[in-house]
Amino acid sequence: MRKESSTNFLNEKDLTEHCGMFFTLKVIGGRWKVSILAALLDEEELRYAEIKNRLPGITERMLIKQLKELQDDEIITRIELSKKPLKVAYRLTNLGESLRSVMEHMLQWGKENKPR
Repeated sequence: MRKESSTNFLNEKDLTEHCGMFFTLKVIGGRWKVSILAALLDEEELRYAEIKNRLPGITERMLIKQLKELQDDEIITRIELSKKPLKVAYRLTNLGESLRSVMEHMLQWGKENKPR
């Protein structure tokens, strides 16, 4: 975590507050968040293990971190299905669902512009 007085922290804070595109990238950026969101856009609700199975190569620690960040940004919600054994599922919030068109545009742009 950066010091709140560092130039990098202050620059990021300013960009996040004043640039909608930067804010969007901060929320959905990173190696795994887009994949998590894509999985949840395809399904109404997914259990933790189902998300993990769709993301070969992700570590438990990273998946938990990315899910927590998406929860903190109110993009997804965590639902407890049972206490013992603990089973949880995730679904998009209304805010998360509002990213559908953004994700679809990103998919289309990628298809049209990726190197062949």
